[in-house]
Amino acid sequence: MENTNKKLWFRRKTFGWGWYPITWQGWSVIILYVLDLVSNAIFANNHVNSNSDFLMQFFPHYLVLTIFLIIICYATGEKPKWTWGFKK
Repeated sequence: MENTNKKLWFRRKTFGWGWYPITWQGWSVIILYVLDLVSNAIFANNHVNSNSDFLMQFFPHYLVLTIFLIIICYATGEKPKWTWGFKK
């Protein structure tokens, strides 16, 4: 059973599967995620010689960061499920 006393940072999407931020904490997590990805892309681009080297340096960081984002969303958001439309 889901704890209804906790303050949600993310709400379930109305269409599809996933979450969107609803509090400043949720928005902060998303902003930090994007800033980290952009800074890592710039760093990787400045320190590699080819596209394959860029992917080898950028992709593992992207994968780990995205997994952490999903864990944070799952822990601080509503239970995810596939929805298509508004509740009746």
